Amino acid sequence: MSLPIDTTIDTTTDITAGERAPLVLSGRGYKDVTDKIAGIVENKLPRWWLPAFATAFALSGVCFGMIAYLVATGVGVWGLNHPVGWAWDITNFVFWVGIGHAGTLISAILFLLRQKWRTSINRAAEAMTLFAVCCAGIFPGIHVGRIWRAYYLAPVPNSNGIWPNFRSPLLWDVFAVGSYATVSLLFWYVGLIPDLATMRDRAKTKLRQVIYGFFALGWRGSNRQWRHYEMAYLLLAGLSTPLVLSVHTVVSFDFATSNVPGWHATIFPPYFVAGAVFGGFAMVLNLLIPVRKLFGLHDYITTRHLENMCKVILAMCCILSYAYSMEFFTAWYSGSPFEKFVFFNTRMQGWMAWAFWTMIFCNVVSPQLFWFKRFRTNPYTIFIVALCVNVGMWFERFVIIVSSLSRDFLPSSWDQFHPTWVDVLTFVGSFGVFFTLFLLFIRFVPLVAMSEVKGVIDVKKDEPDELVAATEMQVHR
Repeated sequence: MSLPIDTTIDTTTDITAGERAPLVLSGRGYKDVTDKIAGIVENKLPRWWLPAFATAFALSGVCFGMIAYLVATGVGVWGLNHPVGWAWDITNFVFWVGIGHAGTLISAILFLLRQKWRTSINRAAEAMTLFAVCCAGIFPGIHVGRIWRAYYLAPVPNSNGIWPNFRSPLLWDVFAVGSYATVSLLFWYVGLIPDLATMRDRAKTKLRQVIYGFFALGWRGSNRQWRHYEMAYLLLAGLSTPLVLSVHTVVSFDFATSNVPGWHATIFPPYFVAGAVFGGFAMVLNLLIPVRKLFGLHDYITTRHLENMCKVILAMCCILSYAYSMEFFTAWYSGSPFEKFVFFNTRMQGWMAWAFWTMIFCNVVSPQLFWFKRFRTNPYTIFIVALCVNVGMWFERFVIIVSSLSRDFLPSSWDQFHPTWVDVLTFVGSFGVFFTLFLLFIRFVPLVAMSEVKGVIDVKKDEPDELVAATEMQVHR
């Protein structure tokens, strides 16, 4: 008895019990892949693209307008107070850094583990990583107040003998995020080269030929070029893998190395890494499900891809649920009245309870739907749950930062945090920056890695001429 692969389309490919669904449906061949993916870039703009881009660009203008207002006026325009010196600024920074983890995980770790299902989603996930890191980079610079002094973060001595404080976690963030962004950019670009050459060869205007040809670096698809390409890709994948673990580990040190109640915890590094993968995969789903629908990519981003990402989210949900419970157990077992008060009196039933229980519902309860296959294969349910996860991950960072700072050791210094309109608009505007970059990406760069998708097509179903082309093209596996 055969089972349908994807309920959204008709497919001629059925699977039997125990057989995995193919990664490319409807018997698509090499020419189909090239025409479909390259056509997204080559064809006329969809009617929805310009309004979406105008909206995103306007929101990015709001972000930079708020930054200009902040520089001209000072950080007093934010809702910061004593003792809450960090709030939405660092919350947004950690949130965006976490979003950027899924791209490198999909590209590097799954590549090293030879997981072929990554091929249709890795390009967009890598781009998302870069754009999220760009958004994250906005906040460390502006939260210091005097942006024109941000060069002190760079480890460069000057004539006065002033060196950066290498014991400051803020400086560790500069090294970690800077290294991650550099390697991620190289990894993304190297994977683009064969597809840029395809776009160069298909270009119908001189300008496109020159631009794509410049970035294709003279790629002709020879055996020697493929050999060097595969070596470079493998080395960058190996280099990126420890960065996935190290970046958010270093970000967690912003909190774990202090003695503030609620922060001083050894569980933070793995806890933050799991949360970053959790939120990153949710953002990939929130981006790819609409893109899949709008561009008709059901044959390339299949239900199997969505289901596998849902399983990763469910696994990370279990890890986070354990971490949440261990936080409360450690606070109780420690015997510290300060730790107990932050967790039990501030987060669970204090003034931060609304944010805490929102976090619990979004991060612990909603992903439980993914235990059931009918929900893991329904794009609408997946999109809603992934959206809940992203909301919950922002609230997780907000709860950790604000609840601990607002209730420190001295009750006489306690205060609550209330965001201002500048806080809110800066955060909303950062989404404008993110979506502006993502919309430009899907317009000018192949959304799916054509050369990699061709490597997972069942060649037995292809035409003879396509078999010849497949033999000549050495796709790295």
